[in-house]
Amino acid sequence: MVRTPLTPEERERGERLGKLLREARGGRSMTEVAARAGVSAETLRKIETGRAPTPAFFTVAALAGVLGLSMDELVTRCVLVPV
Repeated sequence: MVRTPLTPEERERGERLGKLLREARGGRSMTEVAARAGVSAETLRKIETGRAPTPAFFTVAALAGVLGLSMDELVTRCVLVPV
């Protein structure tokens, strides 16, 4: 099965999500946060760097819970505003 290429908007939204998660993680280690969320540190690294711009919903929800972010906040801060 061939994946449909991501649009520039989807890539930018993934970068925004990664930046938000990285900022919320603060001084906590990637390994600690990933373990508490039940994901691998590699998965978290890919999300934070934008290399996984469309992570699974439950992965994002688990990370948000560990980082004290609401899903509403994530959506609001990651949505692209038309110019």
